[in-house]
Amino acid sequence: MKKRWTVFFTVLLTVGLPFAAVAASHEHDHGSMNHEKMEGMNHSGMAMTGDMIMLGDDSEEGVKAMAHLKDVQEAMAKMGMAQTHHFMVMFMDAESGKPIEAGTVAVKIKGPSGSEGEPVKLMGMQGHFGADIALAKKGEYKFKLGTKLADGKKRQFEFEFTLK
Repeated sequence: MKKRWTVFFTVLLTVGLPFAAVAASHEHDHGSMNHEKMEGMNHSGMAMTGDMIMLGDDSEEGVKAMAHLKDVQEAMAKMGMAQTHHFMVMFMDAESGKPIEAGTVAVKIKGPSGSEGEPVKLMGMQGHFGADIALAKKGEYKFKLGTKLADGKKRQFEFEFTLK
């Protein structure tokens, strides 16, 4: 149990603090934010900010989702864990730009082999929902999020990432 808490706090510190800094720097009008113009953005719509990988935005019924991955493989391997990335998503009201921090979120991951894994519940973490996941093979991954946010509506969001 002590090892689990150590892992949790290590991941929280390595992931949460940089993400909190990113979130704090986005306190302006989210409705007009254009990730396409952010420094480091390539033509596929993904960018690297340090070791933070931006997966892009998806909108559904008045809610905008912004998803990111963070490579945590080295830290997890040191603790004997198989997880390679921290998947995180922030939600906001598309009209007002206000963050949505309450609700239930899970992700299903379809890997390069074409098989889809079981849903992984994302935990609420200081302005985002996240979970540590294993992306073990190179290739294309699809992330399908199912949500039931504070307004009680069910929504789905999709993101893609190619591990090279």
